[in-house]
Amino acid sequence: MKGFPFLSHHGAIRGVTGSCHQLHFDEHSSLLVDCGLEQGADTQTRANGQQLGFSVQGIEALIVTHVHLDHVGRIPALLAAGFHGPILCSEPSARLLPLVLEDAYKLGISSDPLQVSRFIEHIQQRIVPLPFGQWHPLIEREAFNCRIRLQRAGHLLGSAYVECEVEDTATGGDTRIVFSGDLGAPCNPLLRSVVPPERADILVLESTYGDRLHPDRSQRQQQLEAVIDRALADQGTIMIPAFSLGRTQELLYEIEDILYRKVLLKEEEGGPVGEIDPIQAMDWSQLPVILDSPLANRVTQAYRDLHQYWNREARQRRSEGRAPLGFRQLISIDTHAKHQQVVNYLKSTGRPAIVIAGNGMCSGGRIVNYLKAMLGDVRHEVVFVGYQVKGTAGAAIQASGRRSEGALVELDGQAYEVLAKVVSLTGYSGHADQAGLVAFAIGMQQPPSEVVLVHGEGKAKKVLAAALQRRFGQAGLEVNVTIPGSG
Repeated sequence: MKGFPFLSHHGAIRGVTGSCHQLHFDEHSSLLVDCGLEQGADTQTRANGQQLGFSVQGIEALIVTHVHLDHVGRIPALLAAGFHGPILCSEPSARLLPLVLEDAYKLGISSDPLQVSRFIEHIQQRIVPLPFGQWHPLIEREAFNCRIRLQRAGHLLGSAYVECEVEDTATGGDTRIVFSGDLGAPCNPLLRSVVPPERADILVLESTYGDRLHPDRSQRQQQLEAVIDRALADQGTIMIPAFSLGRTQELLYEIEDILYRKVLLKEEEGGPVGEIDPIQAMDWSQLPVILDSPLANRVTQAYRDLHQYWNREARQRRSEGRAPLGFRQLISIDTHAKHQQVVNYLKSTGRPAIVIAGNGMCSGGRIVNYLKAMLGDVRHEVVFVGYQVKGTAGAAIQASGRRSEGALVELDGQAYEVLAKVVSLTGYSGHADQAGLVAFAIGMQQPPSEVVLVHGEGKAKKVLAAALQRRFGQAGLEVNVTIPGSG
């Protein structure tokens, strides 16, 4: 076991996407933690994730921290390259992963129903769901044993950080490597909070927001409410580009709470509340909330079914008869024909609406058609509630909102003038900020001797490295903080 275990990285070392980390036990045996797709400016030559970029020889298992594409998008390439091991993940992720990969397969590889069906069947045969908080023996050899445990990461439903314990059978000593995956910010309306692990020798830590602190999250719902009020006054559409998984469900949960209070107030005042008619939607009680994403609709249904994994407050609302993810004013759009009909209707009328559509970075998906139709009209608003990777259309639109004059952005190869209002709401990040990342690292009973920073821009990693060194130093601890690929 001399020189082992050690790590190699196949993504998320130049930016915030493409997470893929290999833990080597000896010359012939390893496991993979995540197999994600590079996106935006991080992308090199891997077309649609069909090229893997490394050998699968000796990889005995894939552990999935969560099912965002930047963590699972290269799984089709992994299987095509000959990987035949199990795919281990949490129980909610086991439900969500086939949905996400089916959508990605249709968009990036083939939409042929038979091929898609065979692929999903193959995925489902490989998935091994694991309960949170329980050790799972993974590999037992003469020279070493390996077991893993998944703990809640608070990033989205089913997200986990991975504790991997490798025992040297000759000496009885062990090394514990913790892979953070993506750690969530506090006060998620649906999820339970992150609790740091007991110990780690090596911590592989994400650093997306390693160089900043999040604004106060307690005001985010009030900010969203104010934006919707303005849209009602302007008779415009609010376009929210949102990831189908995680962010969309958070938004629906908070919009339901706003509408619940507003409609209660209207009922107390004696106003009528009936079925939603988009043509008559001129006030809060009639404001349609349009979820225009087939994947987001399927994921939202899965979230509803997985309500036992929600936090206490969310489960309490459900027990009171409310439907946080299936309220009366929610309209789901399934077919492309209905999608185009809604786009044309909202463009040509003065009827306010909220549209949540994928994808979150405006680099594709149905949100692009809404943007093409309505970016040039001052009545409408684009509301960003998440990180926009450099090089994406979302980042360009977000940057245009900081200028006093109009700007041009490119969508599907054509330039569009941005006259719509562009708003970035704070407090909706799904990632821990610098304080949360440091607290995770230093909050262990036995802090790590080495921290490996991944999944972040260069500046974020450097600032986080300095913050970690400072905090560990204040605690009298010597910790080696490394940044792969920085040399």
